[in-house]
Amino acid sequence: MKTWRLLAVLLLGSAQLCAASGFVRVNNSHFTRDGKPYYFIGANFWQGMNLGSKGPGGNRALLVRELLRLKAMGVTNLRIMAASEGPDTEPWRMVPALQKKPGSYNKELFDGLDYFISELGQLGMTAVVTLNNFWPWSGGMAQYVSWRGGGQIPYPPPAEGGDWGTYQKYAAQFYSNKEAVNDYRDFVKTLIKRKNPYTKRFYRDEPAIMAWELANEPRGIMKAADFNAWIANTAAFIKSLDKNHLVTTGSEGDTPYPDAGMDFAKNHSIPGIDYSTIHIWATNWNWYDPLKKEETYPVALEKMKDYLKSHVEKAAAFGKPVVLEEFGIGRDAGSYDAKSGVSVRDEYYTAVFEAAYESAKSGSPLAGAAFWAWAGESRPPRPGQPWKAGDPWLGDPPHEFQGWYSVYDGDTTTVKVITEYAAKFSALTPPEENK
Repeated sequence: MKTWRLLAVLLLGSAQLCAASGFVRVNNSHFTRDGKPYYFIGANFWQGMNLGSKGPGGNRALLVRELLRLKAMGVTNLRIMAASEGPDTEPWRMVPALQKKPGSYNKELFDGLDYFISELGQLGMTAVVTLNNFWPWSGGMAQYVSWRGGGQIPYPPPAEGGDWGTYQKYAAQFYSNKEAVNDYRDFVKTLIKRKNPYTKRFYRDEPAIMAWELANEPRGIMKAADFNAWIANTAAFIKSLDKNHLVTTGSEGDTPYPDAGMDFAKNHSIPGIDYSTIHIWATNWNWYDPLKKEETYPVALEKMKDYLKSHVEKAAAFGKPVVLEEFGIGRDAGSYDAKSGVSVRDEYYTAVFEAAYESAKSGSPLAGAAFWAWAGESRPPRPGQPWKAGDPWLGDPPHEFQGWYSVYDGDTTTVKVITEYAAKFSALTPPEENK
């Protein structure tokens, strides 16, 4: 028996190590696994593939420790990146990248993903596997466009003079660039048909995977028709390769920005999409200013509740589960110092989880909530600065100021909030189950 598994038995009890082994299904707007209701508190842990690598940036012992911590907290679902596109010379990227150029893969990173999925399965956990990215911190759609005739990527901040609007219009060219979409499809096919040497199963047959997610925060940006066609065609393509797993979009929902080109109901009513997703960002969407807490926090709280409620109601109307798969807030007074306070975060996490819990308990289609993001025992060497190759992997992507939204193992009060609501969610059953 591996050393880590001995530790796991002591920490969790052998019965908890692999408490579930089947595929997650949708039944009457709710999730089930092994015939039982499946509700969860999840975490964004996008960096797991890189941590699992035996190459640069890898640390398998640390990966296992983090998984054990999360499992002990009751976090049963992780949202992960399973795709990154090169070249590794580009700024503010996950490096090394899994796909160096179309069809050329980093074997150590693929092996890192294999190992990561295997360890999740050993713990009875599930993963939402993200296959692309609208934002450039993993290469994503912009890199596919650049590979196929798009020219130089107009990077947004932290690039000097970078502009988010210009970048988004560039990335949205992906949906109508046939060569770029074909490159992406080739990757998806390669992954789904891949055999994991640790589990001896093809990815299409892997119960540790809950769902394939088309991309992280895809937006329509002036190409809504192309965007919806891409969602429909890609979902159908995945379903043609894999009959076992759920498929979802990775969408933020109807963001406060009309020019984002989003339509929550239309994007998720597509037949190949099994459940809907939303993200809520109080600071990024200018609802909350950490330097003006007294004035802005109450407003942000109400907007969060309204956003959640309106999307749950829309999901109920089109009859599919909904997952709040991203939300977060920074440390007190906007600090990036890991030793700074988290009283606002604890208050906000409690409010978000409670709103989600009450909604789920009432019988709504809300099935899970995942915070952004878990960093565990890692700490930023330069708090408040972008990530550089060789730095520890945090919950903050490479282009973001490190220490912004990361939750550390030392944030004991936040961990307590997460643990409390993980227990509440795991005990939920749909109303008809209680009769």
